[in-house]
Amino acid sequence: MPEILVYAEVQKGEIKKGAFEIASKAKALGGQVSACIIGKDVEGLAGQLGKFGADKIYVVDGPEFENYSTEPFVQALAHVAGLVNPSIIFLSASAQGKDLTPAVAARLKVGSISDCVDLTLDGDKVTAKRPMYAGKAYAMVEANGTPQVLSIRPNSFGVEEIAGAGAVEKVDVSLDESKIKTVVKSVEVAASEAPDQTEAEIIVSGGRGIDGAENFKLLEDLVRALGPNATIGASRAAVDAEWIDHGYQIGQTGKTVSPNLYIAAGISGAIQHLAGITTSKVIVAIDKDPEAPIFSKADYGIVGDLFEVLPKLTEEVKKIKG
Repeated sequence: MPEILVYAEVQKGEIKKGAFEIASKAKALGGQVSACIIGKDVEGLAGQLGKFGADKIYVVDGPEFENYSTEPFVQALAHVAGLVNPSIIFLSASAQGKDLTPAVAARLKVGSISDCVDLTLDGDKVTAKRPMYAGKAYAMVEANGTPQVLSIRPNSFGVEEIAGAGAVEKVDVSLDESKIKTVVKSVEVAASEAPDQTEAEIIVSGGRGIDGAENFKLLEDLVRALGPNATIGASRAAVDAEWIDHGYQIGQTGKTVSPNLYIAAGISGAIQHLAGITTSKVIVAIDKDPEAPIFSKADYGIVGDLFEVLPKLTEEVKKIKG
C-alpha cells in the first residue's frame, strides 16, 4: 500500500481546485494519503483537504511563506516529505506546480514526470500518461527512484468529496537562509471573479477573427451566460495584436488547458494553439473558413460569421438557463 503525499497550492487565500483533484485521485488509487499545505495563515484551510481524501494534513504556516518563492517552498515540501517518507508525491501542473515539481525532485535527488493526464498504479509504482510532440502523441512513463514526483494537468480528473476529516499537524520548518537568493515582496493577481483558464470547466476563446479588442465583449457576454465556471481565453494572434492581456493566452507559449467545453471563435487552429487544447473534453469551433485546421480537431464545428453566431449562441444559452 503506497504512501502518497499531495501538495495543496493556495492562491488568493483559498486552496486551488487542482489540489482537490489530485487528492481525490490519490485516494482512488489506494493507499495512505497525506497532504501538505504551505503559506501564511493557511492552517484554517487544512481541514478542507480531509473531505477530498487526505488522511493527514501537514501545515507549514509562517510569514516567510506569504508569497511563493521556489527555494523556501522546496525546503518546506522536502522537509514534510522527510517526515512522511512517501513513495509518490503529486503536485498540480499549475504555473507554481510546474516550477516546484522539478525543483523538489532535484532536492530529493529523484526524477520527475510533468503534465500527466492519467495515472495507473501497480503496487507502489505509478505509470503516467503524458502528451508529447505538442499533443500529437502520448507516452506512458515511469519514474525511477523513490519518491516518484509527478505533476498532474488540472481538470484531468474529477473532484470527489468523501465524508472524511483528516488529522491536521502543524510543522515547523527552519529555512536555510544561505540558499535563498531572492525574496518575493508582493504578487499582483488580476482582480477577477472568473476561474483561471487552467481550472475552468468552460473556456470561450477568441482569435484573429475577433478583429479588435472591443469585440471580446461578444465572448464576455457568452461567458456570463454560461455561468461562474466559464472564462475567456485567447490565441497568440489576439494577444500579439494587444487586444487582450497575455495572461489569457492559450497554446504552447501560453496556458495548456483541459476544460469540459472549449469554444474557439475566429481561431484558425495553428499547431501552437492546438497544442494547448488537445485534452479538452469537447471542442467547438466557429470560423468562416471551412478549411480551417481547427475543424480537424473540433468535436462540433460551425462554419459561419462569429459576429452572427456568438450573439445567437448567447441568447440560446440564456433561454436554456432561464
